[in-house]
Amino acid sequence: MLQAPSPSRALVLGSTSRYRRELLARLGLPFDIAAPAVDETPLPHEAPRALALRLALAKARAVAALHPGAIVIGSDQVADLDGQPLGKPGNHERATAQLQRMSGHTVIFQTAVAVVCLATGFEQVDLAPVRVRFRALGDTEIERYLRAEQPYDCAGSAKSEGLGISLLDAIDSDDPTALIGLPLIRTCRMLRAAGLVLP
Repeated sequence: MLQAPSPSRALVLGSTSRYRRELLARLGLPFDIAAPAVDETPLPHEAPRALALRLALAKARAVAALHPGAIVIGSDQVADLDGQPLGKPGNHERATAQLQRMSGHTVIFQTAVAVVCLATGFEQVDLAPVRVRFRALGDTEIERYLRAEQPYDCAGSAKSEGLGISLLDAIDSDDPTALIGLPLIRTCRMLRAAGLVLP
């Protein structure tokens, strides 16, 4: 039987993403940040949802190994276009190519979150898929958007919390913060299960 963590147990976000940091800060809990040393290369024929789940758990476990007494959150997001993963573009050319491919299509943003505490043996992982329908996008508006937003650190190149919302026709999700990078409804559920008191 697992021992419930103490409410005073430290909380660590296993991510250096400013988007995830800002989302977690909404909960009003003190937390530290640690960079997970995890290879994010997809495995051969690995589906986007499986990739997101594997990486979220690997990140949480990697950071938990360095902070065994803490409750650690790991998260990962993979844009899924017809079963093909789209990661962070990293530069203008790849972002242009991603948006051209997504134009007029529905993309599923597979956002996974994991919570791990080695001291108590607690481990959970969950997935919050978000279906995003893109408008038909012209090359000129893709270029304008990328010059204005420069979303090169965002999976799929579309920053919905910013100007990227103008590229979309619809968003379908049961966890609205998932598209930004950390599904807070699921995260809260898992943190409560790990023994933290929320709100």
